[in-house]
Amino acid sequence: MYAIIETGGKQLKVEEGKSIVVEKLAAEAGDTVTFDKVLFVGGETVKVGAPTVDGATVTAKVVEQGRDKKIIVFKFKKRKNYRRKQGHRQPFTKVVIEKINA
Repeated sequence: MYAIIETGGKQLKVEEGKSIVVEKLAAEAGDTVTFDKVLFVGGETVKVGAPTVDGATVTAKVVEQGRDKKIIVFKFKKRKNYRRKQGHRQPFTKVVIEKINA
């Protein structure tokens, strides 16, 4: 069984036992989080939401909180002596999918 959920403005395909990386959630490592924006549930029977499947949830356990690799944001305008260099590290949350309740 698998499901498509929406979190952090993105849609992700999840399966039980798999780990995924999502946008930062307000939870500590070891906490359980519930995703209630389930757009699709697939398997033997298919449930399609309009826009979400009623009563469907996905529970997951938070494994870690972290930050991605640094990216460099460099702004430049030629012949104007304008240069701005800025670094950015995007925070993320790694979760393991425990159960898909459909």
